[in-house]
Amino acid sequence: MSPQPPRTLVISPNWIGDAVMAQPLLQRLKAAHPERPIDVLAPPAVSPVWRQMAEVAEVLETPFRHGAFQLKERWRYARLLRARGYAEAYILPNTIKYALIPWLAGIARRVGYKGESRYGLINVMHFDDTPPRPMVPFYAALAEAPGAPLRPGLPKPRMEASGRQVAAAIAKVGLDPARPLVVFAPGAEFGGAKRWPPAHFAQLAQQILARDPQAQIALLGSPKDADTCNEILAATAEPVSTLGSGSLVDTASGGGLVSLAGKTSLADAVALISRAAAVVSNDSGLLHIASALNRPVIAIYGPTDPDHAPPFSDMAASISLRLECSPCRQRECPLGHQNCMHGISAGQVWQTLQPMLASAK
Repeated sequence: MSPQPPRTLVISPNWIGDAVMAQPLLQRLKAAHPERPIDVLAPPAVSPVWRQMAEVAEVLETPFRHGAFQLKERWRYARLLRARGYAEAYILPNTIKYALIPWLAGIARRVGYKGESRYGLINVMHFDDTPPRPMVPFYAALAEAPGAPLRPGLPKPRMEASGRQVAAAIAKVGLDPARPLVVFAPGAEFGGAKRWPPAHFAQLAQQILARDPQAQIALLGSPKDADTCNEILAATAEPVSTLGSGSLVDTASGGGLVSLAGKTSLADAVALISRAAAVVSNDSGLLHIASALNRPVIAIYGPTDPDHAPPFSDMAASISLRLECSPCRQRECPLGHQNCMHGISAGQVWQTLQPMLASAK
């Protein structure tokens, strides 16, 4: 029996969007060593994203509590990793506690940024840029030698959803596969400052449904986004879909707008987004999933920098007023007015969305 090739371990960031933007690093690693399986160690909340990436051989879920150091548990887990035969590890979070794991596992080559002064734990050390690079090249640079220029032709993040997965997700929530689907992602885990007002989303929904009464608009998000999605439903004049027996959408009611916040898994959300004619999103993880699935995307930015983490699908638009006070990168507006988001009108977004929907037909 021929010996098994050594494996590569990638330790995932803790945010969905960051995990998506790290995917070109895996493309570069796979191109350099096509024979080498790539495993990803990820938090359970992020692991479904990695399972949609072709370069990933296996996803290992972290058993650690958020924010806890848990040295004994990390040592025990490192012993399990030692037996898997990793030649190298890429540590994408900047914390010491994640850099400890491959060091304790005896992985010879440990690549990452300096982060929390991780000398010794990281033995192929890169240094953060000042000013910071956009996230995709920031992670992709780890495939190069420290300080080396990034090779041209950086690939875009790429995810895939199978036809079976899409069909199962549509059936689960009761959407009509024959009707066009538009996805809104009105949440933002980072904080309220990143949220476009629910009333604006509602006005945009009215524009879409007035143009095409057959359109279905799905509001996607976590359970934390349910209140925001309900506000959008309440502010929209169209009939609101209700829970039917056995499905999440009462298609018999004719309602074109439905909230699925907290009603779908992340894998379901990936599948539904892959079917969308267009996606309108705040700066959030679902935005970057839509981009990696190469869906038409409109990204709405206020307190964050549209140049730092832009959408990258073939048909994408970033909308930002670029006010003097933004990007402030704060979770809540420090000035109390949130003009950077409230000032973006539904009409402005609709003007950008219309040609995207027309080209999808």
